[in-house]
Amino acid sequence: MTTGLQLSLLAGGLVGLGLVLIVARLLPVQPDLADALERLSASAHRPESAATRTPQSRLERLGLWAARVLPAGAWVRTPRRELDLLGIPVGRFYGEKLAFAGLGLVMPSVVTLFADYLGLGFPLVLPALVSPAAAVVLSFVPNYNAVDDARRARLELTRALSAYIELVALERDNGSGPRQAMEIAAAVGSSGSWVFRRTSEELNRSRWSGLPPWDALRTLATELGLPELEDLSDIMRLSGEDGASVYTTLRARAAAMRTALLNKELADANATGERMTLPATLPFLVFLALLIAPMVTRMITPT
Repeated sequence: MTTGLQLSLLAGGLVGLGLVLIVARLLPVQPDLADALERLSASAHRPESAATRTPQSRLERLGLWAARVLPAGAWVRTPRRELDLLGIPVGRFYGEKLAFAGLGLVMPSVVTLFADYLGLGFPLVLPALVSPAAAVVLSFVPNYNAVDDARRARLELTRALSAYIELVALERDNGSGPRQAMEIAAAVGSSGSWVFRRTSEELNRSRWSGLPPWDALRTLATELGLPELEDLSDIMRLSGEDGASVYTTLRARAAAMRTALLNKELADANATGERMTLPATLPFLVFLALLIAPMVTRMITPT
C-alpha cells in the first residue's frame, strides 16, 4: 500500500513538472529588449567590480543555463536595479527562483505522504493539482527578497551618501579640484562602507576611460535608481565645467538629506507605535471579557 502511494505521489509530481515545462516551452519566444540593449551598450563590457564579483556556484550555473533555455517571459519580471544595487548576479537570482519552484513542486507530495501516514486520507490527485501553483507562488520569493533587501540598502546608501557629500564639500573648500575632491572623499570610507567602495571604483574607471567623474556618478545613479546621486552629479558638473563654488550647495544638500532621513525615521517610529496599540489593548480586552462573561451567562441562562 505504501509503495503504491509513493508511486502515485511521484507520478503526480512528475505530471506537475511536465505541465510547467510544457507551458514554459509553449510561451512565445520573444527577445528581451532590455537584455539586448544592455548587451549592445558600452556598460555591458565593463569589467565586473571586485566588490560585486562572486564565484560561480552551482546555483548560479543552473540559473545561467535556465536563462538560455527558457523564454524571457518565463521569468515575468527581473528586478535588475535591485540586483545591481545588492551585487547579486542575475544567474544566481534565476537559480534561486528555480530552487524555490522545485521546492513548490515537491512540497505538496511530501505533505500528502505525511498526511497519509497520519491517516488523514488526502486525495492522491492533490499533488498534481497543487504542485504547479505552489511552484509559481514560491518562485516569486527571490523577487520579494531582492526588493526588500534593496529598500534597506538604499536607506543605508542614503546615509552614507550624505556623509560623502559632506566630505566632498570639505575637500572643495580645501582647494581640491572636482575630480580630486570626489576621489579623496570616496577613498576615505572605502575600507568600511560598500557605498564608498562602489563610488571609488566608478571614479577610478572613469579616470582610465577618460570620462568626466560626474558622468560616471550619473551612470551609477541611473543603474541603481538613486536620484540623490544624480543631484550630486549635477552639482559637481557645475563646479567642473563652470568653476562655480559649490561648498554651500553641497552642505545644504547633505543637510536636506539628513533631514529627510530623520523625518522618515520619525514616521516609521510613529507607524510602529500605532501598530503596537492593538497588541497592548488585547490583554485588557481579554481580562474585561473574563469579567463580563459570568454575568452574561447568568443573564441568558434560564433559572
